[in-house]
Amino acid sequence: MQTIDFSPFYRSTVGFDRLFNRLDTLSGQEAKTYPPYNIERTGEDAYRISIAVAGFSNGDIAIETKENSLVVKGAKPQESAEKAREFLHRGIAERAFELRFQLADYVEVQGATLENGLLHLELKRELPESKKPRQIAINGATATIEDKSVN
Repeated sequence: MQTIDFSPFYRSTVGFDRLFNRLDTLSGQEAKTYPPYNIERTGEDAYRISIAVAGFSNGDIAIETKENSLVVKGAKPQESAEKAREFLHRGIAERAFELRFQLADYVEVQGATLENGLLHLELKRELPESKKPRQIAINGATATIEDKSVN
């Protein structure tokens, strides 16, 4: 995989260091392939992450958000000796996983559901009132221009 050098941007921009630091960390991460997942846009400011978690139950999955980061962890409890199963073919992976997603500013997790082996995370971007566009009224009296020419 190619690496991208952001140092020219550091020299010519001010206040974008967080953005370039995020890009540096994202490019340094290896692509996670387990479990498979989809990210889709469901509306103007709404998103859904769907993760295939066949074999996992609600108690096996932990979802945590902190600042602009979303972490989804899954782990099956260890089987006891009397519950040990003998597999002739094991095609369903039940191994532990951890997925990390970088969220944009003001994107928050609205909820999570587990159905048919898919974990659906609903996300929504909600701008605070101070960040939304607003109309500014123009105050002042209307000025009239008088003709002061001498005839």
